Amino acid sequence: MGTTLDIKAFLDKDEQKDLLRLLTAGSVDDGKSTLIGRLLFDSKKLYEDQLDALERDSKRMGNAGEHIDYALLLDGLKAEREQGITIDVAYRYFSTNNRKFIIADTPGHEQYTRNMITGGSTANLAIILVDARTGVITQTRRHTFLVSLLGIKHVVLAVNKMDLVDFSEARFNEIVSEYKKFVDPLGIPDVNCIPLSALDGDNVVDKSERTPWYKGISLLDFLETVHIDNDHNLTDFRFPVQYVLRPNLDFRGFCGKVASGVIRKGDEVMALPSGKTSRVKSIVTYDGELDYAFPPQSVTLTLEDEIDVSRGEMLVHPNNLPIVDRNFEAMLVWMDEEPMDVNKSFFIKQTTNMSRTRIDSIKYKVDVNTMEQFAVPFLSLNEIARVVLTTAKELFFDPYQKNKSCGSFILIDPITNNTSAVGMIIDRVEEKDMRTMDDVPVLDLPKLGIDPEHYEAIEKAVKDLERQGIAVKIIK
Repeated sequence: MGTTLDIKAFLDKDEQKDLLRLLTAGSVDDGKSTLIGRLLFDSKKLYEDQLDALERDSKRMGNAGEHIDYALLLDGLKAEREQGITIDVAYRYFSTNNRKFIIADTPGHEQYTRNMITGGSTANLAIILVDARTGVITQTRRHTFLVSLLGIKHVVLAVNKMDLVDFSEARFNEIVSEYKKFVDPLGIPDVNCIPLSALDGDNVVDKSERTPWYKGISLLDFLETVHIDNDHNLTDFRFPVQYVLRPNLDFRGFCGKVASGVIRKGDEVMALPSGKTSRVKSIVTYDGELDYAFPPQSVTLTLEDEIDVSRGEMLVHPNNLPIVDRNFEAMLVWMDEEPMDVNKSFFIKQTTNMSRTRIDSIKYKVDVNTMEQFAVPFLSLNEIARVVLTTAKELFFDPYQKNKSCGSFILIDPITNNTSAVGMIIDRVEEKDMRTMDDVPVLDLPKLGIDPEHYEAIEKAVKDLERQGIAVKIIK
């Protein structure tokens, strides 16, 4: 009986551990895959059959000489193993006594920028590797810029292959100084630098005796203790409605994920775009009712009043509203093999909201290697630019740096259904900065001679059009 209780206590404790999502980035052969493999190996998180396969594969196709090639744990594609490079994002899950981890091993090549953006879109922390022999190079700068673009608040500069520079403190300090000079203007709030050797395991899981001058903690200790609770926006309550739940006549709830902020029973909420208000009657989950909810919980809210709310609309606190607009500026990463056609209309998906949109203008493209900005007529695969977008109906959004969930979006090609681009909203655009202006089409019902008895049917039809991303304004 005691054993059963111990297992239950262990499982309960395991369930309560928080989750850290991290990505690794660096140049080819900096040792990203090796570092993660070493992390899994040294923290005893591999099964025996995995170890056997790893030893067998290392002898057959490894690139680490007599050592076990830990990179083979992550480079699973045939092309990756043949070329000794990472092409696609590989996710690995592991857990220690203090925390759960999901690691995204992302490619270092510029041609796989979109893969890195995908892997980093949900990350709390980035490990950027540099080779101690070459120091800060173009890829280091590019990856750091992409990390700042994604709003990742914690960065570890892992100075790898210290064994090849005799664990020189002077070399480590030189690299750290150069990196910090580059990273300061990017506004990343938490940057830590650790000297290590992924192949030999120095400062990966345990502190190394070969770096007595390094006073910090090992990489795993840092990953277990870095504080990420404050990374969520708990100030601005945003609840994009995903589904209206109506199992019977007595229950009508709005399902969705709390994107940001905290909601409590009895709180006053406003539905956007209608502006109607009510109070939260209950917060329902599969496990029972809650007194309050916060991100990233998925819950069902019931309200005291019958108000019309549909998928794509949003519940917020009346005294803390998002920006409601059809025009905004964003950083756009082009992800389609087909180059951008600026005359094409796209679908935009932001939270649970869907609309039509067009790219109004490209302010400038950013050269991700040099940070230079220059004018271009269109974007090609992996290119990044600051653009102005106009949507067919109003979206409810916050700047990405303030609120990731409500400041991010994807563009979908209406013909191929491919994801054409991902974007991070900077802010709304002033009307004077708009290149072209076109208003929402207006239906002036009295002028058209339509009797009031038909108004309700027309409003219903207009609402259906809005759900398809076409906005129409009604004058009664």
